[in-house]
Amino acid sequence: MPDSHYRPVVSQWIGFRTLLYKEILRFWKVALQTILAPVLNALLFLLIFSHVLDRHVTVYGDIGYTTFLVPGLVMMSLLQNAFANSSSSLIQSKITGNIIFMLLPPIAYHEFYGAYVLACILRGLFVGIGVLAVSLPFVDLAFAHPWWILCFAVLGGATLGTLGLIAGIWADKFDQLSAFQNFLIMPLTMLSGVFFSIHSLPKLWQDVSHANPFFFMIDGFRYGFFGQSDVSPWLSLVVVSVFFVVLAGLTLVMLARGYKLRA
Repeated sequence: MPDSHYRPVVSQWIGFRTLLYKEILRFWKVALQTILAPVLNALLFLLIFSHVLDRHVTVYGDIGYTTFLVPGLVMMSLLQNAFANSSSSLIQSKITGNIIFMLLPPIAYHEFYGAYVLACILRGLFVGIGVLAVSLPFVDLAFAHPWWILCFAVLGGATLGTLGLIAGIWADKFDQLSAFQNFLIMPLTMLSGVFFSIHSLPKLWQDVSHANPFFFMIDGFRYGFFGQSDVSPWLSLVVVSVFFVVLAGLTLVMLARGYKLRA
């Protein structure tokens, strides 16, 4: 007879794997929209900005503008799509009513959280790799510190996936979710140093940028390519990690209490 402690563990992992598979399949079956379209958008940004500014702007003294821009576009695309994955999935489940089929099975709230966030990380990485792949013919990128690249990519995807869960839980309709994305996620992302080094800004706006956690995600990620950044990568790692832990804790509390999920 099998060990009595073995069966619940197997059941736990089955629930987690099934929900993860469902979330991955959800974005993979419409990859033209969820992966290829963001890659095309980033490529258009790259072509337009590089054509206008590449000959006129250098960053960190010797890095061309197009080369500087690519890591920012990769990380911006990764973050935005990680957020979109969890937020859109959850709001659709709430509006259509099929979220009940995820709440009824014996899936612990931390498994629910882990499956959603891991799927967000994977979608973000797929998009980021796609943007990087189409950008490489235009630039000669050095991968100075690959582990920093991977670290900030995974941590950034997990953070925005968590923020997407918060948005999806809070929102009752698509209009509210769009407002969350347009008035919070988009400005924080666009003003985080994707298109510029904050050292080119006046002192006041440099200080404001330091209050934006998205800046630390992108700056730390960019350090992995160039070995140069606006702030120390260790400071970026601490700020992003703390931000993630706070968001994860809030999300787990919301899930444990069934906030806006249970009728």
